[in-house]
Amino acid sequence: MATRKRIIVIGGSAAGPKAAAKARRIDNNAEVVILQKDADLSMASCGYPYYVGGYFDDRNMLLSTPTGVVRTPMFYLNAKDIEAKVNTEVTAIDRKSHSVSFKNIATGETGSLTYDKLIIATGSVPQMPPLPGLELEGITTLKSMKDADFLRKVRDEKKIKKAVVIGGGLIGIETCEALQLAGIEITVVELLPQLLTFLDWELAKLVENHVKSKGANVITDNGIAAFLGEEGKLTGVKLKNGTELSCELAVLAIGVRPNVKLAKESDLKIGQLGGIDVNEYMQTSDPDIYAIGDCVETVNRITGKKVLAPYGDLANLQGRVAGENAASKNCVTFPGTIQTGVCKVFDYTAGSTGLSKTVAKRLGYKDIITVINASPDKPGFMDGKLLVTKLIVDKKTGKVLGAQCIGPGNVAKQIAQWAMAIQGKLTVEDLINADLPYAPPFSLAIDHFIATAQIMQNKMKGRLKGISCREVREKVLANEKPFIIDVRGPDEFEQMRLGIGETLIPLGALRKRMKELPEDKSKEIICYCKISLRGYEAALALEGNGWKNVKVMEGGIMAWPYPREK
Repeated sequence: MATRKRIIVIGGSAAGPKAAAKARRIDNNAEVVILQKDADLSMASCGYPYYVGGYFDDRNMLLSTPTGVVRTPMFYLNAKDIEAKVNTEVTAIDRKSHSVSFKNIATGETGSLTYDKLIIATGSVPQMPPLPGLELEGITTLKSMKDADFLRKVRDEKKIKKAVVIGGGLIGIETCEALQLAGIEITVVELLPQLLTFLDWELAKLVENHVKSKGANVITDNGIAAFLGEEGKLTGVKLKNGTELSCELAVLAIGVRPNVKLAKESDLKIGQLGGIDVNEYMQTSDPDIYAIGDCVETVNRITGKKVLAPYGDLANLQGRVAGENAASKNCVTFPGTIQTGVCKVFDYTAGSTGLSKTVAKRLGYKDIITVINASPDKPGFMDGKLLVTKLIVDKKTGKVLGAQCIGPGNVAKQIAQWAMAIQGKLTVEDLINADLPYAPPFSLAIDHFIATAQIMQNKMKGRLKGISCREVREKVLANEKPFIIDVRGPDEFEQMRLGIGETLIPLGALRKRMKELPEDKSKEIICYCKISLRGYEAALALEGNGWKNVKVMEGGIMAWPYPREK
């Protein structure tokens, strides 16, 4: 009887179980083994903040199949004929003998197994700053089930009154919401000038304003210098500028780094960014070893450069590729990432795909053009909610490089559409007549996505001369004194206005009040309204009457990230 091919998977969180399951589907006779250090398997780690926040109470939902079956070792054995050993840490890989050594961290028992193919899915570890007081009780991350259990206990016991979340990225913002929902006074501290660095500043500022509106405090451009404590317990944090904040809980969310300890010790090639180097088959420098998930470097499909992309969906996609290749031969590939992500921010959503303007400029893209569109996701009579999208395009080719979207509307739908446009290498001209599903409960007749492309087309053709809110404010602060026109109605003006020296001339009255405009036809004029649709129409009317330097403030008041007069 022929010996069974043995495929060993190191790691049982997201990528590992997916690889094991795919390997089993490809080769029903192979012996498939998962070695998992933690006590749990196939954890939905992206769901941790929502368990902590009380969106659901059953911990097992983080470990269950879509039909509610908990993924225990017995489940893997019975349903998939996969042997899953939990509490089992792999201590060494011997590439010469094709074997791994392991230790049961609960019993101390050791052992080894030989492999024909090995898949490394060791994930990532939290970044831990070397700061005084890091050992104090009350400091945690939100990376593991143990962390989620601890923070859920904090929520349920309701003893802690103040907490500091260190880091304003995805996990930091999700943790902020989870703890704020528990009635804890939250301060988010971010070293960089903005939250959510996958967004450009002006959209990130709108998100920051929303977080503050929900009662959380946000401190940017500052970091933690030390943790303060008494009798071994956290009592506060000291910021780099000397400010001290009292708190009983601190959650570190400053990012993760690839867990490559085993790979390094077995002399596998490590990339320049610190992740395991793999090819398109997810194969390492050893042809019998594959690596997947947060521990690897992957290719950015837009730039061709290597990136770290610790996303749960990518881990599953990579696992599927590695599982099939390990079970058969190298027949499927993983093409890389465009780094698409989305984040819940209370009742807002923030998402991005591709390159931000900031990243594009840093990478040397010089001929780029951007536009901001603020408009609802569906008609007002169907309770449409605001979306603010920033589109980044290669001016020469018209290809979409990136898109960001925030707001209470259906952001995820928008980002999904932009992601497919980028992967399909579509241009603005391809998108202005996109045939998308339309009905009032789901979309405007011209979807926000198509409208954004059409606004970009107008800008690229010179019909729209846009100016960002940031540029407008800089002109005001520099006392450049452009003539600024708010073309909304008087009632709207009374309810909400910027207070930057603007003149109210409703669009319907504009043509009758041209004499109130500057006599100098070359004088800079900036038009806007709530979302700047009327602002655009006003600008065209002014240009038609001879004014030569008319601009539209992109996104209007809804994209204004600064304080308003009212």
